[in-house]
Amino acid sequence: MHLRRPATAVAAATICVALGLTACGSDSDDSATGSTPGGKTTLTVSLFGTFGYKEAGLFDKYQADHPEITIKYDSTEQEKNYWTALQTKLASGSGASDVQAIEVGRITDVAQNQGDKWLDLKGTSAGAQVASYPAWKEAAATTKDGAVLGLGTDIGPTGICYRTDLMKAAGLPSDPAELATKLTSWDDYIAMGEQFKSKAPKGAAWTDAAGGLYNVVVSTESKIYYDESGQLIWNTNPAVKHAYDLAAKAGQDGLTAKLGQFTPEWDSGFGKGSFATIACPSWMIGYIKGKAGDAGSGKWNVTTLPGGVGGNWGGAYLSIPKQSKHQKQAADLIKWLTDPEQQATVFNKVGNFPSNKGAFTLVADTKDDYFSGAAIGKVFGDIAASAPTQIHGKDDGTIQNQISTALQSVETNHVAPDKAWATLNDTLKNQLG
Repeated sequence: MHLRRPATAVAAATICVALGLTACGSDSDDSATGSTPGGKTTLTVSLFGTFGYKEAGLFDKYQADHPEITIKYDSTEQEKNYWTALQTKLASGSGASDVQAIEVGRITDVAQNQGDKWLDLKGTSAGAQVASYPAWKEAAATTKDGAVLGLGTDIGPTGICYRTDLMKAAGLPSDPAELATKLTSWDDYIAMGEQFKSKAPKGAAWTDAAGGLYNVVVSTESKIYYDESGQLIWNTNPAVKHAYDLAAKAGQDGLTAKLGQFTPEWDSGFGKGSFATIACPSWMIGYIKGKAGDAGSGKWNVTTLPGGVGGNWGGAYLSIPKQSKHQKQAADLIKWLTDPEQQATVFNKVGNFPSNKGAFTLVADTKDDYFSGAAIGKVFGDIAASAPTQIHGKDDGTIQNQISTALQSVETNHVAPDKAWATLNDTLKNQLG
């Protein structure tokens, strides 16, 4: 359901990297048709945030093993900007890349409403991968006619990452097992935040943002914005209102750093020590390393959510638009990128937890020195095993973004939570009908 990395940023806006011989901005006819003068096929790949393929050297490896292929890759920082641009390209019938990423919050919309614009992967080399996923992962990308429109890149088992030095400075537990025993509920988490606030080092808040806290609380639920019949329930679901109220209280009480997630200020907060704890899907591991830098190594650790419940925040898919001129080659690339070995490589590099079941055992023993030697393979593997199977709907992403906006108005503009909730209801009523 949740937007996994609306901006797991790798650049300020959009980056374009030609991996091989082809430049990003060629005006030649060869570039337009996806071929180079040397007879290579240029595959275009458009992603958002950090999927880890470039960082783990997988694009380079694929090109080395397939000298007839050149990969031209770009990544957009903000997923919502990426999605808007993609919809324009799909509507016009041109401009989409050979491989496009789809956020988990959008995949139901794709499967329900865009089946005519995406290739059924079951009829390609990538189709062999479908049986390797948890049933719920591929079900979300499957149309009512049985077409599979995306292969999962990862899932988002979620814990809490924290700064051990800030916890120690406030006289709070820094050992993950001890910390877990103190956090038996979200009320405990808020209470510990109050303790931290009373003794916190200057400039450090308990957590980063009310929106992030909301996301992690609802990540433990099966039904969030839609029920089993596909009906909207977001404004009648007590789990949503509970998560909103909890996050709003944290914002009101000064427990958050008031940093909008995936903004430049939020990014710099990792290195500055602006917050002690943060909701931490597995993919956040790589994000923290990138933003906190070498100076943060050994200062971070990770523990389970309060009460040891499983949370699932995010995950994405790789898909092929029907307008692609290189569908076979694109399918071959997708199949390879989602093989167990490649998904394990990505996890070991940036923390994106595999969605291919064959990779689970490959990462089980992974430890991370940056995170104080944490056994991240086991930690996130155990969380994944207990995480709920979530019900998705076509407007998950829209609802998610608006709730985050409402909570930001509470913590930064001092809007009363009830008033912000009422405004949220009006806004979504206009947007969703």
